[in-house]
Amino acid sequence: MEYGRVTYKELEFIEKIVGPERISTGESILELHSKDESFHQRQNPDVVVWPLNAEEISEILKLANKKRIPITPWGAGTSLEGNPIPVEGGIVLDFQQMNRILELRAEDLQVRVEAGVIYKELNQTLSRHGLFFPPDPGASATIGGMVGNNASGIRTIKYGATKDFVLSMVVVLPSGEIIHVGTNAVKTSSGYDLCRLFVGSEGTLGVMTEVTLRLIGLPAEFMAAIAQFNSIREATDTVFQIMRSGLSPAALEFLDASTVQVVNQFKKLSLEERPTLFIEFHGASGAGLKEELEIVKEICNENRSLRFDSGIGREERNRLWEGRYGIRESIKVNNLGFYPLVIDTAVPISKYSDMVEWGQKSVANRGLKGYAFGHAGSGNLHMEILGNPEEEAQWQKVWEAEEEIVHFALECGGTATGEHGIGIGKKKFMKKEHGESLTLMKQIKKLLDPNGIMNPGKIFD
Repeated sequence: MEYGRVTYKELEFIEKIVGPERISTGESILELHSKDESFHQRQNPDVVVWPLNAEEISEILKLANKKRIPITPWGAGTSLEGNPIPVEGGIVLDFQQMNRILELRAEDLQVRVEAGVIYKELNQTLSRHGLFFPPDPGASATIGGMVGNNASGIRTIKYGATKDFVLSMVVVLPSGEIIHVGTNAVKTSSGYDLCRLFVGSEGTLGVMTEVTLRLIGLPAEFMAAIAQFNSIREATDTVFQIMRSGLSPAALEFLDASTVQVVNQFKKLSLEERPTLFIEFHGASGAGLKEELEIVKEICNENRSLRFDSGIGREERNRLWEGRYGIRESIKVNNLGFYPLVIDTAVPISKYSDMVEWGQKSVANRGLKGYAFGHAGSGNLHMEILGNPEEEAQWQKVWEAEEEIVHFALECGGTATGEHGIGIGKKKFMKKEHGESLTLMKQIKKLLDPNGIMNPGKIFD
């Protein structure tokens, strides 16, 4: 498809909408918006615009749609699949200045926010009211970015993903039409679920400007534990047994020995470098959590855990979980000169042990270096396979390992991406995962975005 370019005439039109202080073609600004946290190739946009409301975005989209100029929404740039890279240039809409909490309805357990609100900052505000928004992708993502990718993170097994908390939203369609989808009621059976259509669409169907989120009361008590094992199979089998025991952990995370090693080095910790589980429970009372703790300990012992350390309370939770955070930075710092290709498969929980072992074998058989970790309780495996894209033969092996691992996940009834989205990197798996339903997805895209201006090059070729 041939796309239009941003000329002086278009710049002049946009500047009249937003003012000279909220538009830039400066080289350093364009470079900042050319790449996310992935290894995918940089691409500068033609211009970056900082809108303040849906009406401004509407006018810009009307122009872009008429001239077939690509539009790419930009949150915090923390994604891992090239999701916000403006591969066809055009206009980047940066939501940095649309960062207001518009309305907190504490009595309804709801909050209405602009798309550029950082979720960590939102939770800091909500905590003063005894509330929180549970999805936790780790990075300082924006709410708009989380909705666009249907982000989840460590607490998925208890609370769910972002899609489970979106009640309603304001969306600007490529035509410039502003629509409201969803309801503030926590349940509805009225018509098609258009909120779910836009959640996870990665900015390919329209621009989300405002979101109303369902909230949860902050738990009164926390319980955390670390369990270490001699083998990966012992650790991952423990995950399956905890999940089928009737317990409801808030988080259940897995790290292989190599990942523990780099975290130790980066954070100056002294964990034994063995396959490790990080477990967390939320509850109303310490007494209830202690009962669950005993059951977890018993399951770990049955799987021959070598170490079991636990504690009740937020401080104990933070002490025990220190080793779970900063994994990506730990890998990066300890492997300078290498780039990670990030795997994000998710499989049914009964297949998780097989998935981890298959991933490890695929990497080792090619003489590559890799790290395995992930949200084990929801069957989500992250692997970072290291290589140098400049060395063609080595990077080809990295690609081959990824293909083998993802195809295994799909054969297990799983998915190519549990929470990072499709972006650029996972497009090649869409046909195998979705079959004929991929045609319907393309038809929906064509219906809403007939000129293909919304975040082109993502999800579909």
